[in-house]
Amino acid sequence: MKLCRFGPAGSERPGLIDADGRIRDLSAHISDIGPDQLQPEGLAALAAIDPASLPLAPEGVRYGPPVAVTRQFIAIGLNYADHAAESNLPIPEEPVIFTKAVSCIQGPHDIVVIPRGSVKSDWEVELGVIIGKGGSYIDEASALDHVAGYCVVHDLSERDYQINRGGTWDKGKGCPTYGPVGPWLVTSDEVGDPQNLRLWLDVNGERKQDGTTATMIFPVSKLVSYVSEFIKLLPGDIITTGTLTDAWPVQAGQRWHTGIEADGPLAGALKGLAVRFE
Repeated sequence: MKLCRFGPAGSERPGLIDADGRIRDLSAHISDIGPDQLQPEGLAALAAIDPASLPLAPEGVRYGPPVAVTRQFIAIGLNYADHAAESNLPIPEEPVIFTKAVSCIQGPHDIVVIPRGSVKSDWEVELGVIIGKGGSYIDEASALDHVAGYCVVHDLSERDYQINRGGTWDKGKGCPTYGPVGPWLVTSDEVGDPQNLRLWLDVNGERKQDGTTATMIFPVSKLVSYVSEFIKLLPGDIITTGTLTDAWPVQAGQRWHTGIEADGPLAGALKGLAVRFE
């Protein structure tokens, strides 16, 4: 099942993607896609709805972030060995955790605004993990049972803020618009193995990142379990799981297109335009 939110920013409606790739309006059944709908019983109720019984959304409507309430946007650094190497950093012995401000979350095709004073922003495609059942001290063996689904995350970063401006990584990770998410949530039962997904990123039509989640240092199950040792996970939280090598510099006027593919239904992409804050 693919769940989405559509409509103007701040006024999104809940939706479901049908077998023909069209958005069906769920608002007669639920008010939004938030923590209650993402827990197992909420997803089961939505799965029981016949998509053909739902009205179609207007053609060309905007996609919003697929989750209405994300209280924690947790990110993992250096989770691919080649990205650690290009950063001149050792392969971590434990997952590197930082946070992105929830205020940076936006729709998958919304314009990215390069912040004032930025000198080194990067594009980064990542697999997003959306929590359905929260908890602390989650066993790795059962960690994937806590996942409602997956999405594409564009973890934009301002490296000068992150590295040269003092403090922690967070300073370069939470700039407004630096968290495009979507275009939909694909439920975990349909994704299957999250370590068998292809990620890619194009800038102005040229492929810049291309790889697979099979090369993660720490798999999704480990990340969910590990994060829950330090942070209580809540339904609707997003864990973005790290990027590949060749994170690409952002420039105003660039058009970007990034996505995740599988044999099944995860295939989805984010795309948009970068502009500079004036």
